[in-house]
Amino acid sequence: MLVTVGTDHHRFDRLIGWIDAWGDDHPEVDLLVQHGTATAPRHGEAVAMLGYDELVAAMRTAAVVVAQGGPATIMDARSVGQRPIVVPRRAAHHEVVDDHQVAFTAWMASKDLIWAAEDEQDLRRELDAALADPTRVRIPPDDGAAPETIAAYAAVVDPLIAAHRARRRRRHR
Repeated sequence: MLVTVGTDHHRFDRLIGWIDAWGDDHPEVDLLVQHGTATAPRHGEAVAMLGYDELVAAMRTAAVVVAQGGPATIMDARSVGQRPIVVPRRAAHHEVVDDHQVAFTAWMASKDLIWAAEDEQDLRRELDAALADPTRVRIPPDDGAAPETIAAYAAVVDPLIAAHRARRRRRHR
């Protein structure tokens, strides 16, 4: 199983803690955890960062991919035939600057393109289901160029960028 928190400089200790708690109950599962700036996990092989080619290769061979809600990470997983289990970073936990991952994850889940895990119980349920039926997380490789996915991402991110710019303009007056 591959767990990746992406390359954002914000810590994602919440996901690592959930993986460690689940790993306590599943010592038989081999884990590769790319933890970024978060605390290294207690279980599995821990690496702070993986190069892009290494990450995609790990995604390709993993039985299950657990990822943060970054659009690029999700699309990379799908491009190699994985339907990832996605835990979005949240601004309220200081894991990211805004909640674009929450919105994008919800949209992707509504289209049945990912499995979303909003809390630890969701993550445990999705991981257990993936182990019981590995076909749940395998899909035909997807090049990710679907126009509706790109449009949905823009619909989520563009208003966030516009709001941020408006706040900056007001502060600089």
